[in-house]
Amino acid sequence: MHIADPQTIAERVVDKMTADDAFSRWLGIETFDVAPGRASCRMTVRADMVNGFGTGHGGIAYSLADSAFAFATNNCGRLSVAIDCSVSYPAAVRPGDVLTATAVQESSSRKLAFCTVTVRNQHDVTVLHFRGTVYRTAVDHIPVLGHTLGAEKDQP
Repeated sequence: MHIADPQTIAERVVDKMTADDAFSRWLGIETFDVAPGRASCRMTVRADMVNGFGTGHGGIAYSLADSAFAFATNNCGRLSVAIDCSVSYPAAVRPGDVLTATAVQESSSRKLAFCTVTVRNQHDVTVLHFRGTVYRTAVDHIPVLGHTLGAEKDQP
């Protein structure tokens, strides 16, 4: 049986998740720079995403970070669900801003993974710090190259 390499698994899982993620599509999120335990996403803040103060609603930057978090922590092939996260907003988001979220899984075990996400605008100003934890289920995302994704090795 052919075992898919981790990069192929990461790309296929994120492609499948992206295809099924109507909310990220509605936000206009573009995913790029996918690698095992890593994902970057980009979106432009639209006028219909502002709050009553005329700045980007906090949920918009959070949602971008949350999508990058999901892609980075699931692309190992195991269905992983968030169990907690925290965010800080060091700078305001404005309509027209192009936001880039970079998610990096810091550590993982068989059952848990920890990830940080930094969201920056087009001026390289950090607008959101995100830290999250996922629970790794025993469920594989999708069969790839004739085998089950998580079957080739269990994480330590």
